[in-house]
Amino acid sequence: MSTPTRTPAHDLAKQGFDVTATVHWNLITAPLVEEAVKRGEGRLAKDGPLVVSTGKHTGRSANDKFIVRDVETENTIWWGKTNKSITPDQFAVLKADFLKHLGTKDTLFVQDLYGGSQSAHRVQVRVINELAWHNMFIRTMLVRPEAEALAGFVPDYTIIDLPTFQADPARHGTRSETVIAVNFTEKLILIGGTRYAGEMKKSVFGLLNYLLPADGIMPMHCSANIGPQGDTAVFFGLSGTGKTTLSADASRTLIGDDEHGWSDEAVFNFEGGCYAKMIRLSAEAEPEIYATTKRFGTVLENVVMDEETRELDLDDDSLAENSRGSYPLDFIPNTSEKNLGPVPKNIIFLTADAYGVLPPIAKLTPDQAMYHFLSGYTARVAGTEIGVTEPSATFSTCFGAPFMPRHPSVYGNLLKERIAKGGVDCWLVNTGWSGGKATTPGIKRMPIKATRALLNAALDGSLNNAEFHKDPNFGFMVPVAVAGVDSKLLDPRAAWGDQAAYDLTAKKLVGEFIENFAQFENHVDAGVREAAPTAA
Repeated sequence: MSTPTRTPAHDLAKQGFDVTATVHWNLITAPLVEEAVKRGEGRLAKDGPLVVSTGKHTGRSANDKFIVRDVETENTIWWGKTNKSITPDQFAVLKADFLKHLGTKDTLFVQDLYGGSQSAHRVQVRVINELAWHNMFIRTMLVRPEAEALAGFVPDYTIIDLPTFQADPARHGTRSETVIAVNFTEKLILIGGTRYAGEMKKSVFGLLNYLLPADGIMPMHCSANIGPQGDTAVFFGLSGTGKTTLSADASRTLIGDDEHGWSDEAVFNFEGGCYAKMIRLSAEAEPEIYATTKRFGTVLENVVMDEETRELDLDDDSLAENSRGSYPLDFIPNTSEKNLGPVPKNIIFLTADAYGVLPPIAKLTPDQAMYHFLSGYTARVAGTEIGVTEPSATFSTCFGAPFMPRHPSVYGNLLKERIAKGGVDCWLVNTGWSGGKATTPGIKRMPIKATRALLNAALDGSLNNAEFHKDPNFGFMVPVAVAGVDSKLLDPRAAWGDQAAYDLTAKKLVGEFIENFAQFENHVDAGVREAAPTAA
């Protein structure tokens, strides 16, 4: 049976899904929280957020994602390590078993939502969940239709997320009991064997990354905001580089923190919420995001909470380093009412360079911008593994390789065309370490106040008037002096006590860039190839 609230005329039966469950349609936040608590899925913290655990999966299961390889996708998907295939027959067996499992549920939660805020370029997505908090998460993260649009809602694509379903590798062609299977022909995505809610949001992102380039729209793994003069800035960056933090600036209007499209008319958010890292969140450095941890309507994943007082400990990583919080976009002060803004004036590529080689900011030519976009560089700190003492370079093409179904050159060429068309200024910003490697005793991460000062100078246009010098390794232009920032910080080589050690480290990093970019050399023009770094 279905609960009557906001039940569409095009229900599950019309999709061919045979269920006997009580179906809760399009519940809003409060009843979803009530259901989650009543069903033992989560607990309320002292100040109101819902605290949940995702179990063993505290992040995406990238190796368990598959795309059906058929006539639709054979020549449009960039097949390989990132985009792995299953056959239509394997998907058919998986789907039959999935729907059989769906039919055993006595309660289901369904949301009808939009992926994309610009009406001309959005997709209608139906999400079916067995967990109330998953349903609350996806309702928070996607764009919520007006109530009157729900009665006539017909989904373009459907996601079914059943954490209790276990895939069988021998039967379904999967790697493990966890599966994320995408069928573009049937317009169906099946997620099973994981409680990590981010799989749903990233499935919609991957969907839009597949669909939009065919219409000339640039999909982007980025945050975006608007300045007082109506100037939009786009921030590309991998997890941990500061994408969410730096875009949540009280002096600018937030469009969104993670996923956007760039059309001829606008930069538009794919989502209606934010999904921020919570671990070691600071009220001083990130006040806007920190405030969401004290709001009813926020979902906190794998955040440690005192059983008695219900106080949160955001510094405790015993459940996960990747603790997360999802909250509606309007929980951040000064957000865009329409969830979109003008086409960008500035593009920022964020990296957290653990080698201490890159400057805190550098200006890029369009060719250099495409080179660094396709490279998608950041670096990881070694962590606690015995015997591992060095940072490691990470290259994720387009700053979002796991979510890019098409060949990277499709997105790179779209970006380069739009940069040229709009005369966009492009900047590389290093939020990582200065004066040495991250593993060097006494070396600290780039001060966020310095990063914000440099960003503000770039975004208000004043940095364009600074004196620049050419970086000897990467060839981009680096400012010599910026008001309010220690000039020694601007020159990464000068910041090292041992400059010979800097040169060796820089040479190593340049080599890793060159080795990684070899896969793209035949897909870009000479100007982009010539934007490659060279060891000084």
